[in-house]
Amino acid sequence: MDHGAQAYARYCDGDDGGLAELIREYRDGLTLFLCSVTGDMSSAEELTEETFFRLAVKKPKFKGKSSFKTWLYAIGRNAALDHARHRARYAEKPTEDYLNEVPAGEDPESACIKEETNRALYAAIRRLNPDYRQALTLSYFEELDNTAVAAVMKKNNRQVENLLYRARAALKKELEKEGIGHEDL
Repeated sequence: MDHGAQAYARYCDGDDGGLAELIREYRDGLTLFLCSVTGDMSSAEELTEETFFRLAVKKPKFKGKSSFKTWLYAIGRNAALDHARHRARYAEKPTEDYLNEVPAGEDPESACIKEETNRALYAAIRRLNPDYRQALTLSYFEELDNTAVAAVMKKNNRQVENLLYRARAALKKELEKEGIGHEDL
């Protein structure tokens, strides 16, 4: 049993610290994943809260058929799909809201180049098909294996492999439009 599953089991047995532990451990990654689903950080934050609310109130049974993280992300994705059904359009925030601050002491010129490259990368990812965004985010940013990505996205492994292949090709094409090669990343 992984750490998340243990903390959830403790919560289900009455230890509120288990839920607090889950929130600390998974909140940021889940929010970034949900941002890739919705394209909007504000909605992603609300959906993260909704996901943890569902855990707290409904206490769905974790059967252990996948990792806890995969199961949690699937709940988040379902919350996002429910949200999308009830909302006609998403308001988008500027890409700058998602960029990290430049660390102190870093060369200003290289920091500026890095910031511009990150800005172009995030903008290119946002222009991709939603399934491509989700697959890339889960695979590369959340470092889930293809089996876990398939479980979260409700696809089979072959579909995920194809999605990732097409997503990388589409991202490469978008970055080339911006004049950025893979060696610049």
